[in-house]
Amino acid sequence: MTGNRDNRKYRDMSEKYLEPAKSIVAKIGVQKCAEVTGKHVSRVYRWMASKEKGGTGGLIPLEDATLLIAFAEKEGIALTHSEFFPVTEALQ
Repeated sequence: MTGNRDNRKYRDMSEKYLEPAKSIVAKIGVQKCAEVTGKHVSRVYRWMASKEKGGTGGLIPLEDATLLIAFAEKEGIALTHSEFFPVTEALQ
């Protein structure tokens, strides 16, 4: 698979996907997230889907988040721990 073809999937992440998972997956890539976490690609997409559609509401499960953080640090991908945990209005 060429780099151009691979990037086509992530270049225009649809507005239907939820944050913060959308941004994190865009930085790493859907396929790479699946490989790193040992999850099927469909599970990675579920992280970005609303709870009404069977997703996690934009939150990446903690177990998977720790694997992605370690991978990003190892590969030099700009990704901070705080990107995984959105601040709610109640805390601001």
